[in-house]
Amino acid sequence: MATLKDYRDERLRKLADLKKIGINPYPAKANRTHKLGEIITNFEALQGEEASVVGRVQNIRRFGKIAFVVIRDDSGELQLFMRSGVVTPTDPGQNRIGLDHLSLLDTGDFVEAKGLIIKTQTGELSVEVHELRLLSKSLRPMPNRQDGFTNKEERMRRRYVDMNVNPEVRQRFVRRSRFWQATRDFLNQRGFTEVNVPVLEHTTGGADANPFITHMDALNQDFYLRISHELPLKRLLGAGFEKVYDIGPRFRNENYSDEHLPEHVAMEWYWAYADWQDGITFQEELFKYILEQTFGTLQFRLGKFNVDLSKDWDRWDYAETIQKRYGINPFSCTLSEVKKALVDNQLEVERSENLARGIDKLWKHIRKDVVGPVWLINTPAFISPLSKTNPDRPETTQRAQAVIAGSELCNLFSELNDPIDQLNRFIEQQKMRDAGDDEAMMLDIDFIEMLEYGMPPACGLGFSERVFWVFEGVTAREGVPFPQLRTELDETTRALYPDAGLNG
Repeated sequence: MATLKDYRDERLRKLADLKKIGINPYPAKANRTHKLGEIITNFEALQGEEASVVGRVQNIRRFGKIAFVVIRDDSGELQLFMRSGVVTPTDPGQNRIGLDHLSLLDTGDFVEAKGLIIKTQTGELSVEVHELRLLSKSLRPMPNRQDGFTNKEERMRRRYVDMNVNPEVRQRFVRRSRFWQATRDFLNQRGFTEVNVPVLEHTTGGADANPFITHMDALNQDFYLRISHELPLKRLLGAGFEKVYDIGPRFRNENYSDEHLPEHVAMEWYWAYADWQDGITFQEELFKYILEQTFGTLQFRLGKFNVDLSKDWDRWDYAETIQKRYGINPFSCTLSEVKKALVDNQLEVERSENLARGIDKLWKHIRKDVVGPVWLINTPAFISPLSKTNPDRPETTQRAQAVIAGSELCNLFSELNDPIDQLNRFIEQQKMRDAGDDEAMMLDIDFIEMLEYGMPPACGLGFSERVFWVFEGVTAREGVPFPQLRTELDETTRALYPDAGLNG
């Protein structure tokens, strides 16, 4: 049975033969007049016209003086029909390959073909080729779907192969792009300004998360990779922006799960002179818009859940929900009662467990079975250190969490702009951090100083690409093109590149 080395050696031989006859196997220029999908869709109008098409070779069949080559670009597949007397013979000066050297091509190669748009005698839409150029020589055979390229680890390590073998995976990332473009369009149409804020921060905050740390040689200082966009964007509110947002990566040094990745793309918007009630209505409209633009529907089957985003959203009070399920009041219960509820529900009790974290775990135990769409509202102040309190219920905050299909998909706040209140909350968070809670927020004195200059009342919201993963119906790693994996080199790779120092 032929090995990868055998296939590669054969293609290296063909590469050498191409160079020997004067063919450049990697030219810089390609010429295209039509995409393949365009020819398929508009065949009746285009039949008989000349076209120049490009793509990756999927299949080659040679029958004496004729040959059929199937190529694919990102719009579809089309057959190239080649026959003696029509196809220009091999011409190294023009980098053309004729039927006489077609055997030097392989599946996986990229080619350019010029010819007439026709339908063959068997009814196959084709380009009848009179000029064929090699654009890029492939040195490894692409596995086909029948080979069963199904190993999840291998697919993620070589996503470029996965997307060729499984074109629906590539379409997933087309939808992912559409998801973020729809988000931008919605916000831009409503007067928001996109401002990219720094990834490297002296003090990171805006979420409960353990940050990555790096060192900047130029300043000889450690920096944190941001865990949130929040604090820099709120500084922009203090700078005079009234509607602002950013879309980009954030980093949280935590374990992988089906819902979380240490690096992922997120969006946060902030809206001056609006409160959380304004934000709830706005965000419902935003969700509907991006989901319709991305998936073309508002009805989804997500695992065990049937979710309808076209209906009115329910609203659940945080304390009432906890008390109804566990019989404890989040505002008056003790840490011992929370730990007992955790144990009774087979939930983890950590050595550094505190009231806020414990109650949050109890809520998440409820959340996993919520169909939604639901807004969880009136979150306790001790769980939401950056949110305004409700005037009529000061023990609660003006915060809303969107829950759909068992997942929390976004957080929305009336933003805290009282510098004294914010400082006191930061100090409490810093005490938790000093006591060993690595996810507690850091004291950001520069942010306090900004608040002392003055920040208008505002509403803010953030969500990550987990919203896309949930509605796409994939896990976190499947939902990004290149997930981080532990670096590994197999013996085949080491053997193929003996001069690359991979065995050191």
